[in-house]
Amino acid sequence: MSQAEKIEHVGLARVLGPAHVWALGVGIVLVGEYMGWNFAVGKGGAYAALIACWFAGILYTCVAMIDSEVTSTVAAAGGQYTQAKHIVGPLMAFNVGLYLVFAYTMLEAANAITVGFLVDTVATMSGHQGGVDQRPFIILSIAFLAWLNYRGVLATLTFNLVITAIAFTAVIVLFLSTSGLIGESPLRHADLLSGPAALPYGWVGVLAAMHFGLWFYLGIEGTTQAAEEVRSPSRALPFGTLAGVMTLAIAATLTWYVCTGLMPWEYLGQSGVPLFDAARMTGSYGLMVFLGIGTLFATLASANGCINDASRAWFAMGRDRYLPGWFGAVHPKYRTPYRSIIFLVPIALIFALGAPLDQVVTFSILSGLLEYTFMPLNIILFRRKWPLDSIKRGYEHPFHPLPAYVLLGLCGLTFFAVFLGYGTQLVAMIAFYIIVSLWFHFWRYRFVNRGAQFTMPWPKPRGY
Repeated sequence: MSQAEKIEHVGLARVLGPAHVWALGVGIVLVGEYMGWNFAVGKGGAYAALIACWFAGILYTCVAMIDSEVTSTVAAAGGQYTQAKHIVGPLMAFNVGLYLVFAYTMLEAANAITVGFLVDTVATMSGHQGGVDQRPFIILSIAFLAWLNYRGVLATLTFNLVITAIAFTAVIVLFLSTSGLIGESPLRHADLLSGPAALPYGWVGVLAAMHFGLWFYLGIEGTTQAAEEVRSPSRALPFGTLAGVMTLAIAATLTWYVCTGLMPWEYLGQSGVPLFDAARMTGSYGLMVFLGIGTLFATLASANGCINDASRAWFAMGRDRYLPGWFGAVHPKYRTPYRSIIFLVPIALIFALGAPLDQVVTFSILSGLLEYTFMPLNIILFRRKWPLDSIKRGYEHPFHPLPAYVLLGLCGLTFFAVFLGYGTQLVAMIAFYIIVSLWFHFWRYRFVNRGAQFTMPWPKPRGY
């Protein structure tokens, strides 16, 4: 066996526990509390953003329950891609793999943009005339985190665990400092949310706000990408994912409460770093510094997790020959999919350096939304082909098939909301995925060894 073949056969390391899964999911998403969600306020006002936040919470609770059942059973790198490969078919698997890669890579780019914007804001506040060039900080953040991912998953997600905990603590401290539980409250909800400011665009604004309401939670499904690297998938994946959704629901509600009580909706709806701006408006230098650190840590944790998840999906597709098999290699020392990590870096940099934040955010949201639309079909077919008594599951989500139908309905509603504000981009993305699907069907599929893909020791599907 050649050295190249030996590298190909090195497996990923099973070194992660439930806390790492939590850190991966929450670390990717918590940045949504620090930036991006507030565009929902600009679309429909403060109350519209809150309604969108809670409806998105229901959507992601369904996602988490469905994902926890299927991934704790199909415990392999690639997450939803691997699920689709085993349950639906190759064309669906190829598309879901691309949805995952683009959702996480665009989210990584959005995080890098926010790092540059934060550094520029702090420099301007410090008296630096004209701010600073953001591009070196964007490049440096992506390069450093790619290097960290290259060197090993345990160090990567342990780093995520620490900085995510600090960023989440910053949200709690800001809430406690402004809510009136400790000292006098500076919040002015009665003034800022009264009259036309409550719902400036009516219920149409509530619908439009659903687009960016997803940003409160987008990426929590990334916990499934760790399936092949956790010590106990049946325990760690459901616990880490569901605990992550609950953490984010709390953080999202507290974030909305504080920010809408300190800033008029017109300003909040276009702020680049809303929690940092909220801390500045309290007049407390200590809070401002802490939330500045929290914003930086949240963006780094998210970008770090995104590199991890996008590379695992790309690696899994390469290993199965859906993409060139060169991407399916594992580093012989660090046990990471190093070629996939390196390959996706310039793609993230192109978008981070050349696209506006709201467009990058929308690209990530749409890719994630397409992925969520696949999940109802996936779980329905999974239960039909392999009923509960036919194979061992790590977790069985309750109330089936209600979560699948609720998720499908909320996805349809959100697609319409995105169409209202970004119809051209939605059509362009659908056209892109159709084109690459045709490429896969007529060219790439000939290289796929279908028989070698089915790695689960399951019985023959019922009805086949």
